[in-house]
Amino acid sequence: MSQLSMFKDTQVFLPSKKFSAAANLNKQKYKILQKKAEEDYVKFWAELATEHITWHKQFTKTLNENSHPFFQWFEDGKLNVSYNCLDRHLKNTPHKTAIIFESDSGQIETYTYKELHAKVCKFANGLKSLGARCGDRVIIYLPHSAEAIIAMQACARIGVIHSVVFAGFSARALGDRIIDAKAKIIITADEQRRGGKILPLKNEVNAALELIGKATTVEHVIVQRKTGGETWLVHGRDLWWHDLIRDQKDICSSVWVTSEHPLFILYTSGSTGVPKGVVHASGGYLLGAVMSMKWVFDYKPDDVFWCTADVGWITGHTYVCYGPLAVGATIIIYEGVLTYPTPNRFWEIIERNQVSVFYTAPTAIRTLMKLGAELPNKFDLSSLRLLGSVGEPINPKAWLWFYEVVGKKQCPIVDTWWQTETGCAMLSTIPGVNQLKPGSCNFPVPGIIADIIDEAGNALDNTATGYLVIKKPFPSQIRTIWNNPGRYINSYFPQSIGCGKYYVAGDSAYKDEDGYFWILGRIDDVLNVSGHRLGTMEIESALAANSILAEAAVVGKPHEIKGESVFAFVVCKGGNTRPVGDEARRLEQELKDWVAGRIGSIAKPDEIKFVDNLPKTRSGKIMRRLLRSIVRNEEITQDVSTLENFTILEQLKN
Repeated sequence: MSQLSMFKDTQVFLPSKKFSAAANLNKQKYKILQKKAEEDYVKFWAELATEHITWHKQFTKTLNENSHPFFQWFEDGKLNVSYNCLDRHLKNTPHKTAIIFESDSGQIETYTYKELHAKVCKFANGLKSLGARCGDRVIIYLPHSAEAIIAMQACARIGVIHSVVFAGFSARALGDRIIDAKAKIIITADEQRRGGKILPLKNEVNAALELIGKATTVEHVIVQRKTGGETWLVHGRDLWWHDLIRDQKDICSSVWVTSEHPLFILYTSGSTGVPKGVVHASGGYLLGAVMSMKWVFDYKPDDVFWCTADVGWITGHTYVCYGPLAVGATIIIYEGVLTYPTPNRFWEIIERNQVSVFYTAPTAIRTLMKLGAELPNKFDLSSLRLLGSVGEPINPKAWLWFYEVVGKKQCPIVDTWWQTETGCAMLSTIPGVNQLKPGSCNFPVPGIIADIIDEAGNALDNTATGYLVIKKPFPSQIRTIWNNPGRYINSYFPQSIGCGKYYVAGDSAYKDEDGYFWILGRIDDVLNVSGHRLGTMEIESALAANSILAEAAVVGKPHEIKGESVFAFVVCKGGNTRPVGDEARRLEQELKDWVAGRIGSIAKPDEIKFVDNLPKTRSGKIMRRLLRSIVRNEEITQDVSTLENFTILEQLKN
């Protein structure tokens, strides 16, 4: 069945009457919100920002559209994001559990809001003692842990701009981000535990700073003693986390910043080899995180909320660190992998902690599904009331398994579409309102004006495939790309699509006959591997830097678990013949390790094919669309009139 015809045969599921009756948004409230947004879009967001955010200085200007596309929201208002996440809960719920942390080895730690506030304040004072000031940049290179949340919140508390780097990235990738952000401080750990393995972190930082050399702006490296492993500290630059906070006070006044003050930079892959530093502003981002917690996740005060994403990705920022804490939720943070030490780990965590909202990726769902329904059926999952999916479109088969086996047909599934650049969910099921269609991300959330258009900017009829765009600015959207405003414009408001009027998501999509949105995939050279965006150019550049290769081309291949796997075509240098047999296998492993070393294991190709040549146009451009068809065993129906060498296709197929 083709994806375009999928909706014609899709079952429709209704949320239970009990769920709808207790939901934050029912059909009537939803229609009221839609009407308000249609009648006065600016007033709609102003009222929400006033009601749901604690302001130090109330804003008087809601939206500045004159600087399109560098929109500004609530620009003359002042606030502090950490204050909104912690301090405002201290009066009424200081002893409520904020974080339940489960380590890879099974140890459990809990933090109340009062305890978390004190730890954040002590660490923020420690940062200030090292000279960190409002506007400085700090790199956070930590395991998925309570300390990562403490570090992020501490930065926000004093107006320091954090940039979290996923702890699986290599020294070279880390170094690139340090240079681009001009980071003053790095926060890391000696090592991390993951799936029973001990993996170095501080040594990677040392290697990154050695690679940078004299170009470094780093003055201090703070090291958490996580495993007690042997760690090399540089005298005068490096210090232990516990030494930094030992004599610090547990009270730290919030630094009040303007709404447009950057909260964080998060690097994401683009269609070129250089990662993009996505910048999010404090006020608008926080509002998006809070409203999506209340609308999409139907947050209730007694919820135990578990988003399985690592804080190194945007999902971990919004639905681990900021959104849940801003509404006063209890969150689960799990350090390890879903199958360690047994395939029951996720179900044990849900049962033990009475998780009520469970938000994870289709990759995880497909892995759990492959392990069998008998595993979740051994556990009491009756605490669950809402399930969620994030990172990539979820296939209907996995959706149905999640709904029937995990949710026992009682839990609505919120299938969310959003991006690093949007900051929070844009398209999603509203669980007390919408009928559920497996595989569809349903409709835009209130206040998000999304559509499907052609290149000229014309809205397309339902069932027609086109470009997914958001037609009006929204508070949580990206403000710019760090150090590169031109790239921001070209990436998200390109003249080639809609004449630069709309935010272009980079995804192709369509609406079915009922108006439900369906995401079909990327329109640029970006892969979606296990819900994480990887730029093909970044991987190709890493491969091509190896001395044995002349060039490389990378495409995505459908994968049962990960959604897409990384498939690389490579050409050896000079007159080297294409390796075969054991030699090919040896070189393939060498190249995989090479990519892991330059970017990280997450970008390591799953398959590498040695070829004599790549399919190119007469002007020398690699025709990746042909390679995509080849790895997917699809018939090549595209125009190949510009192909320089037609015989290359048969060679590649064979």
